Amino acid sequence: MKQPETTAKSRRSWAEIGPAFEAAAAGEPEPETGEPGLATGESEPETGEPGLATGEPEPEHHGRAMRADAKRNYDKVIVAAKEAFGETGATTSLEAIARRAGVGIGTLYRHFPTRQALLEAVYVGEVQQLCATTEEMLALEPWESFQALSRRLLGYLATKKALAHELMNYVSRDCEVFQSCRADLFRAGEPVVHRAQEAGVVRSDTNFAEVIQLIGGIAKIEETAAGQREHILDIALDGLRQRG
Repeated sequence: MKQPETTAKSRRSWAEIGPAFEAAAAGEPEPETGEPGLATGESEPETGEPGLATGEPEPEHHGRAMRADAKRNYDKVIVAAKEAFGETGATTSLEAIARRAGVGIGTLYRHFPTRQALLEAVYVGEVQQLCATTEEMLALEPWESFQALSRRLLGYLATKKALAHELMNYVSRDCEVFQSCRADLFRAGEPVVHRAQEAGVVRSDTNFAEVIQLIGGIAKIEETAAGQREHILDIALDGLRQRG
């Protein structure tokens, strides 16, 4: 390919880009340049900046299915964030979460471009897991299923407290994510409570909303001894049980 007549400055530019241009015209791949944004055949380096590519496809919630390795990284970040938020609070740094997950900060940002996106993903994931377990609970005896739901709610609400408080920095209490999760939770939990009441093992003068309020209050207790919340829950369950 004949190079056009150019100035000295543009000749230097052509020397830099000419081989890639000629290769592209011939249908050959571009040579590796090491510069972000150029085709190198390798993943772009993890930069730690939101929105920069890390070589993984967009997660499913961006409209594309994830590769198996990308899905593993996504799940590892969610698990690490859930554990970190439970241990040190929802203000845990994203860098600490990435280290805990064993991924680069760029990978974390690829899946969760903002802190709010990660908080929402963990929050929604907790609700989905709880809702999924209620089908198994309905296979138990009515009182046992009610106990199982109550204990699962205690763990969920203890984690939710920190997540919800941190999310309030980004969204209002009436935002879609809170409203949607609340609706899902009631759809999953109310049948368990109603079934126990119909079987005569749970007091009939209460409802699922009050059960959540009761257990939510227990979840807020700062434990002074291991298992204190669970012990208080046992006392509350005894009070909710219908007596002969």
